[in-house]
Amino acid sequence: MRKFGVQAVLLLTLLIGISASSSFAGGQVGVSITIAPPALPVYAQPVCPGDGYIWTPGYWAWDPNVGDYYWVPGTWVPAPQVGFFWTPGWWGWGNGFYVWHGGYWGPHVGFYGGINYGFGYFGTGYVGGRWDGGHFFYNREVTNVNVTVIHNVYNEHVDVREVNHVSFNGGHGGIEARPTAEEEAYDREHHEAPVAAQERHVEEARSNEQLRATYNHGKPPIAATARPGDFTEHEPAREAGGEYRPPAAATPRNPGTAVHARDLPEYNKPAAPNTGNPKLDQKYQKQQDKMAAQQQKERQQLEQRQEQEDQKLQQRNASQQRVQQQEQKHQQQTQQMYQRHTQQQQHLQSKQQPPQQHGGQKPR
Repeated sequence: MRKFGVQAVLLLTLLIGISASSSFAGGQVGVSITIAPPALPVYAQPVCPGDGYIWTPGYWAWDPNVGDYYWVPGTWVPAPQVGFFWTPGWWGWGNGFYVWHGGYWGPHVGFYGGINYGFGYFGTGYVGGRWDGGHFFYNREVTNVNVTVIHNVYNEHVDVREVNHVSFNGGHGGIEARPTAEEEAYDREHHEAPVAAQERHVEEARSNEQLRATYNHGKPPIAATARPGDFTEHEPAREAGGEYRPPAAATPRNPGTAVHARDLPEYNKPAAPNTGNPKLDQKYQKQQDKMAAQQQKERQQLEQRQEQEDQKLQQRNASQQRVQQQEQKHQQQTQQMYQRHTQQQQHLQSKQQPPQQHGGQKPR
């Protein structure tokens, strides 16, 4: 059995906002940074735990709550029903940003951006196995199976002529693959979202500090697991897929580059009122707290609404054009709210400014 390592440089860049550290003329200076995720690590595939398990490749995901990438280990997952295959998720470039197209279950393997994930997913389709007579048969050339446990196996040589390690589709340096007519037809078939075990697997990865890129420098200690969510039995990364580059220092940019409400910077907390009048200071502080609570409520509501809309598109397996249209709408919503909140903050600060003291003679 041949064990395949996966090496790829994910050149994806995401714009995330961070709080401004200074202000001028009553306004705020916004800064944002671009972050290149690490390469996909080199790792071995764990032994398939049983009949009917399908391999789902690992990938780097972004956690906006901590501002870092984390590794979602590759894992074997029981197919939700006989005859179903897994189509991996993939990053695609469009209209100035990268869009994540989530993976799904279906009767055929659809388009996954032409990305070479290895272990049978070499850019088009899946050559790691096939369904026959209600059982899944594994190709020992590209999958790791124990033939004393699983007898439904076969050997079929796979010739991967072009080794391309880029991990996104489109844009500068991206893979220029486009879905075939057959793959487009597959995309219109009935699909099922990731099963609950896969969702728990992602959450387990997100909560594991060792899987964050800034912690493991692109070489996660848990690169693949035999079963979803069970990180006790795992394969560590043999090496990072490339030189790890920590996030570069923030460079000044125009404010308001966030696409989603969840990507917005935390608002600057205004200085505590200090008018010399304790009662007036207390009144002003209550006004600030009330506005901050209302803005936070509006922000959370927009976050939830945008996430629900994204989930609906993923469930419907919407076209890339439809996804891009929705992203443009979300960016407009986010920018409008950000500008409105900034104006509200500036207006309140202006009202709470102490009156200027004028010295000298009164004007004639």
